[in-house]
Amino acid sequence: MDEFDVIVVGGGLVGLSLALALQRNGLRLALVDRAAAPSDIDEGGWDSRVYAISPGSEAFLRELAAWPDDEARIAPVYEMQIFGDRQPGKLHFSAYDAHVAHLASIAEGRLLTRALWGALGGHPQPVVFAGQACTGVEWQEGAGQLTLADGTVLRGRLLAAADGGDSWLRSQAGIAARVKPYGHTAVVANFACEHDHRGTAFQWFRADGVLALLPLPQRRVSMVWSAIQPLADKLLTMDAPALCEQVAQAACSSVGKLELITPPTGFPLRLIRVPQLVRPRLALLGDAAHNLHPLAGQGVNLGFQDAQALVQVLETRGGCGDVGELRLLRRYERARREDILAMTLATDGLQRLFSIQSGPFSVLRNLGMALVDRAGPLKTTLIHHALGA
Repeated sequence: MDEFDVIVVGGGLVGLSLALALQRNGLRLALVDRAAAPSDIDEGGWDSRVYAISPGSEAFLRELAAWPDDEARIAPVYEMQIFGDRQPGKLHFSAYDAHVAHLASIAEGRLLTRALWGALGGHPQPVVFAGQACTGVEWQEGAGQLTLADGTVLRGRLLAAADGGDSWLRSQAGIAARVKPYGHTAVVANFACEHDHRGTAFQWFRADGVLALLPLPQRRVSMVWSAIQPLADKLLTMDAPALCEQVAQAACSSVGKLELITPPTGFPLRLIRVPQLVRPRLALLGDAAHNLHPLAGQGVNLGFQDAQALVQVLETRGGCGDVGELRLLRRYERARREDILAMTLATDGLQRLFSIQSGPFSVLRNLGMALVDRAGPLKTTLIHHALGA
């Protein structure tokens, strides 16, 4: 039986970042993931799954030496333009006005994964068990004990669940998540565009969903259309010319004509609320702890903040030698509850607000957007929260 201080379950972006951040603290670590560790990640084509990485998350990854080294494939966001479903609904955010270099960086999921695995390979910790599903867990007084598919048994003082929205470990711990399907699907695809996006991210709140165009290097954009199900089904089955025309029209020709680079892919959208983030010997992070509507693009950033908060709690535990003690883990839960709740209420509230098609509601919400756009201090607060500052 292998003994560890912390076993991270889940080799996604959040789990990898946690494992990397913990390895500097002298803890004995393990990382378990059902997928095989990537031996080589092809960078030839464009990954249709991209992330808007906040400056705070970027700084965290750079500190871990896990920021992608191919800057030519990363696009900074200098401005954001958000449009309501009628006049005068519009919001404009500018890095210049906020006195920051950029509002976010758009990076492909594949590049971020490669950078994290690459950084992980430079350290003796953690011990990696890749391509291994967890088949059993026992909660003991001094540890959590995991059994893997090949019969390997691991024992850890703390099990960190970063295994996604359908977290196996969360379920095994008896934590029942509250799941609300939105009835929408996020359709993602990449396009070459006729006009320069000038580092601008666009977003439109529409009767049929929320459409976003995110800047990619050169004249390319990544689309995320959180569409009602009938429209999502249509977008996913359109031929390339028809899809390009539909998206360009919905985007008000903001970047001109479009040419499809990657075929469209769909991800069903849901809100997942978790009543507690910790149990004895267990801490939840990332999508295992929260799953939000993507309209704010903050899901992965919340996950990176989870990792940073848990690392800080374990680093400052003082004389508490047991990293899985519930009293210690509750500090992590208290540190994360407010941010998670605020982002959940904001994204779910906006989705609900713009799904109401009543005329008076439409007038009020668009007027509210215009008022926020003119409120300098409020805009500054919103920007710095999104920056992870």
